[in-house]
Amino acid sequence: MNTDLLIEKLIDLAIEEDVSTGDISTDAIIPSHSRAVAVMTAKADGVISGLSVIRRVYERFEDDFGWEPYVKDGDRVSKGDRILKITAGYRTLLYGERLSLNILQRMSGIATATARYVAELEGTGTVLLDTRKTAPGMRVLDKMAVKDGGGKNHRMGLYDMVMLKDNHIKIAGGIPAAIAAVKDNLPLSVRLEVETTCLDEVRQALEGGADIIMLDNMDNETMAEAVRIISGRAKTEASGNMNVARLKAVAATGVDYISVGALTHSVTALDISMNITQE
Repeated sequence: MNTDLLIEKLIDLAIEEDVSTGDISTDAIIPSHSRAVAVMTAKADGVISGLSVIRRVYERFEDDFGWEPYVKDGDRVSKGDRILKITAGYRTLLYGERLSLNILQRMSGIATATARYVAELEGTGTVLLDTRKTAPGMRVLDKMAVKDGGGKNHRMGLYDMVMLKDNHIKIAGGIPAAIAAVKDNLPLSVRLEVETTCLDEVRQALEGGADIIMLDNMDNETMAEAVRIISGRAKTEASGNMNVARLKAVAATGVDYISVGALTHSVTALDISMNITQE
């Protein structure tokens, strides 16, 4: 997967839907030679993510502009902290204002939520993972934001890792048959994860040689027993209805990973303002 290409496509689409043939309000009022300064400021505490992406937005409108970040992606900010100063054409700043804020606020919101989950897991040895529950077309940005918040990326898509879930297992005729079919058709270098819902399925996945065994919607007592059964012969991932309040208790079962869909499917954007003044 070409990450840069995906980001460029996303920016192309975003500009097409917002600017399209031009900003008729701005172009009618502001002379093309007018210069201005924009300052982005945090309106809430959080973790910043997306600066590297929004710079590419402004590069679409102008070759020569001033770029002065006060923080970098992954840094924590407090309410009132300056994040970024851009010196550019007044039109350029207005063309990119909404798109850049949409990206920066969403990514920073994901990074902020991720950091909160990671803090709960500190000292446990359990790693926080994201999921494929992302905004269509924005997965690469959503997953970049998770990393900026201190989490780890799970598979990017359907193409880079085998994950046998309930529908695969059902049509194959069970976990052993599903694993056998995969091993007959894919190289050994491809990681294999199997979703399980009970201890019998855990044993089947372990016997089949799964690299990762997902413990899906199990209670903590069952997960702890599953970890004992697996005993380090495969990695374990807890999944299903995970929230901050549950994390420490789930980590205490000994699982290697906890995956949380809410990091990216229920995003609360970080409040960030952009104030523009004429140079």
